[in-house]
Amino acid sequence: MSGQTVPADFSGHMLDLDEDEDLEVFSKNTSRADGSPMPNSPSSMVNQYRLEEDEEEQQDANTKDLFISVDNPESHVTAIETFIMYRVVTRTMRSEFDSSEYEVRRRYQDFLWLRSRLEENHPTLIVHPLPEKFVMKGMVERFNDDFIETRRKALHRFLDKISEHPILSYSQHLKVFLTAQELTSHRKQGPGFLSRMGETVRAVANSVRGLRSRPEEFTVMQEYVEDFSNKICSVDKVTQRIIKEQREYLDELKQYGPTYTQWAGSEEDLLEPLKGVAGCVERCSKETEEQIQHLSEVLVPALHEYVLCAETLKAVMRRRDNIQAEFEAKNEALASRKADQEALQEEVDGLADRVELANNALKGDWSRWQDSMRTDLKSAFMSTAEKNMEYYEKCLAVWESFLLSQRVEPAEQKDVEDTS
Repeated sequence: MSGQTVPADFSGHMLDLDEDEDLEVFSKNTSRADGSPMPNSPSSMVNQYRLEEDEEEQQDANTKDLFISVDNPESHVTAIETFIMYRVVTRTMRSEFDSSEYEVRRRYQDFLWLRSRLEENHPTLIVHPLPEKFVMKGMVERFNDDFIETRRKALHRFLDKISEHPILSYSQHLKVFLTAQELTSHRKQGPGFLSRMGETVRAVANSVRGLRSRPEEFTVMQEYVEDFSNKICSVDKVTQRIIKEQREYLDELKQYGPTYTQWAGSEEDLLEPLKGVAGCVERCSKETEEQIQHLSEVLVPALHEYVLCAETLKAVMRRRDNIQAEFEAKNEALASRKADQEALQEEVDGLADRVELANNALKGDWSRWQDSMRTDLKSAFMSTAEKNMEYYEKCLAVWESFLLSQRVEPAEQKDVEDTS
């Protein structure tokens, strides 16, 4: 039965982060009393950082030869399920591609297939995580506009990270994913469920047996991952709790402002101040709403993405340990058995090569991942800092304007005194 296609409609919008003028406190003086220069203003600091970031991105774009975008989500409704199909557009100058541009449509399960194939073929490379399969926290409807857009961005990030990887970007599975109109026949290929179960059982057995001598650098790496995981999970949870509290604060503000307006109707002498406060509360409510939206769209996704990355890293570490454990087990068998020495020796030599390849792959990916993680999180933190400054500056300006409007000039004060 053919599915009904419904274009997904988005109600969300990108925030327009126009730069405000520098804070007055920074612009009044350009030097301290001792003659030393004053610190840069917050806005100019952000501008400088963004300029450096744009230059780095431009350098990366000049060397990149594979560009992938995920957009145009469509809801497909069938008799048994509802799912979203995304358009995946690829532009490339690589010779192994028959064309310079491709356009295919993929659903979430297709992305899962690609990631599982990449992990199977490169067990100790760090394959960027996909968003969770189930509904994210706070999403009431599975396929509402916010959920679809959040997932689209995450899928785009996944392919973008793969396209930048020096090994994964040349995977034959990635090429098939980007170019084949239908993936059904390709998804049927490869190890079956029972085969994968056998590998899982063997991996668990190896991990239970443990390692005799894990290299120190991988022990340090594992300790770092555990520490990173604990910290990023904690920051992610607290950030989401802060957003929840800010939403509750926003709800209170929306009740707070109208109360002043109603009060103004029964207090003629306080009419202007009460209306002024109500206006300030309303404008601050709008700024708070934008602040919450920015945190939800910029900081939370970045933090949660690296919560998932931490789990990916732990899985990669376990797979590396499993490879070494299998090598150690065969090596022990070789030392204890006199029969089949030649066959065992070949197997041990092969496993030794596999351990070395696994170690080198992980070491190369580790530094690359750390650089990417620090760049991504630094960018999210800078954007959040900029939005925080903008939010507090605007709220401060709102209340300052109210105070100025209520200031009594000396002439007016004299008239009041004369009247009394």
